Amino acid sequence: MKKLKANTTIAITDRAPHRIEKPREEWAAEDKRKANLDIVANDILYKILDNITFSKIKMCKTTKEICEKPIQLCEDNEQTKENKLSVAVQKFDNIKIKTGESVNEYDERVSSIINELNALGKVYSNNEIALKVGRGLPEEWDVITM
Repeated sequence: MKKLKANTTIAITDRAPHRIEKPREEWAAEDKRKANLDIVANDILYKILDNITFSKIKMCKTTKEICEKPIQLCEDNEQTKENKLSVAVQKFDNIKIKTGESVNEYDERVSSIINELNALGKVYSNNEIALKVGRGLPEEWDVITM
């Protein structure tokens, strides 16, 4: 956080004073406190971000920029939302139990996809989900699923 002061060596133009950065030795106690809080906030933000997001925000200069950049990165436009929905629907349509996968693991995968679809606004009925889960089981389960 830059501490600014009026630049008295340059005339005021456009009815706005020019501002220059204060040298550290001129900082008041309040300036130092604010700068310390800024450093602490940046440190917290850097520690909670994953490596991919961090690499995108590490060039930000202010705490405000650091806070706003991940929000900008995460906001989806309609095209992105439609693409995500399309991929999630395709995952749901093609879901089958994997070789060596337990029924609990399969159920967790199905639940994860259902949650993703719900978050994107696509809701399936319990009947549709049950049919999809049953069709995703291997042939040796046919007798049990009937």
